[in-house]
Amino acid sequence: MGRTVYYTATSLDGYIATTDHSLDWLLGRTSSEGGAMDYDTFIGGVGALCMGANTYAWIHRESRDAQGALTQSWPYRQPCWVFTHRTPAPWPGADVRPTREPVEVVHEMMRTIAGDRDVWVVGGGELAGQFLDRGLLDEVVVNIAPVTLGTGRPLLPRRAELRRLDTAVSGEFVASRFAVVR
Repeated sequence: MGRTVYYTATSLDGYIATTDHSLDWLLGRTSSEGGAMDYDTFIGGVGALCMGANTYAWIHRESRDAQGALTQSWPYRQPCWVFTHRTPAPWPGADVRPTREPVEVVHEMMRTIAGDRDVWVVGGGELAGQFLDRGLLDEVVVNIAPVTLGTGRPLLPRRAELRRLDTAVSGEFVASRFAVVR
């Protein structure tokens, strides 16, 4: 059975997005290809994923021009659950599944679809924290960027006991993989 993994990038001071949920600080930074914590390697082992409404809204906004025309295709081929209390903007051709269900209910569905592949908790930190609170998160993989934001959306806004499994340099980033200690 696959793992449930919170795989993300963070600033050196522990923020995954600015206060207005932007990831612009992350765009254009380079990571090396290959290796166990590389994005392409990671996404190849993912069978289902989920994200919060703000993460989805940012991807939706960044994939369109000023007139709202699509400039990029949906970046995932796996089914994606979006945790939201609003109706998210549609994405033609994407397997996006809005949900108001608790994470433990959706996790069961994701695990079934993912089979022996991983479930990816894309973000944000609060959503990852909900998985952590319910004992559903197995690993945290953090790609640390050489930038500080000073304020923003925290990596994981609650206490978590973790055990380091691996650390590697990946281009501009330092990547670390941690097991969640239960």
